[in-house]
Amino acid sequence: MDKSVPGQKEYIIPERPVKTVKEMDEDQQPREKAEKYGVGVLSVPELWAIILRTGTPGYPITELCRDLMRDNGGSLHRLERRTKQELCEKKGIGNTKAIQILAVLELIKKYFQEDIPQDDPIRSSTQIFDRMRHKIGNLDHEEIWMLLLNRRNQVIKEFKLTSGTGNASVFDTKNALKLAILENADGMILCHNHPSGTLKPSPQDDNLTRDLKQACKYMNLRLLDHVIVTSKGYYSYNDSSNL
Repeated sequence: MDKSVPGQKEYIIPERPVKTVKEMDEDQQPREKAEKYGVGVLSVPELWAIILRTGTPGYPITELCRDLMRDNGGSLHRLERRTKQELCEKKGIGNTKAIQILAVLELIKKYFQEDIPQDDPIRSSTQIFDRMRHKIGNLDHEEIWMLLLNRRNQVIKEFKLTSGTGNASVFDTKNALKLAILENADGMILCHNHPSGTLKPSPQDDNLTRDLKQACKYMNLRLLDHVIVTSKGYYSYNDSSNL
């Protein structure tokens, strides 16, 4: 604990003034940096500053975007889980900026979904993970998806079968088989995410896989795999010899 001494004055620590974007050196302004060096040199907050463009009086956009990422641990994955309402609770972010942020994050997901050509044959569980991780890997609720394949293991259709709570969803085997037959599919791959991030299958996952495999056998359909997806990794029943 500090002890005061009679007649002693406390040193004053001056507050560091916050510069507006216009007051920054040219090389510190995101747009000017991008024009001079390319967007690759920009940090994530600086990229957001270019997209969102304007701040509020006394709160320049560069500060707002730094605080936005800091509030989310510097993680775009964590930011992606924010709802529009949660984003609007942040000072300086209204309805328009919240929609801009969500639109950019959705664009990122669609880009990665395009990354693998749709007509490439599925040869490994890694391809499934690459295809699905940006679609379901970072969701805060569980979803079950089915990929339908032709005889060459090309994806001919994909369906979101269920969208459940944070840790469970109800799977309808009969509906999955019906969709596969209507699409004249030769095989299928089941995928679902674990919002908790764990890659360990649950007893319910094991039962679902066993029942679906048996049902596919009766209908002369190939069940190639059941893949559990998170944002950082995956579990394949086929790779683990549990299919």
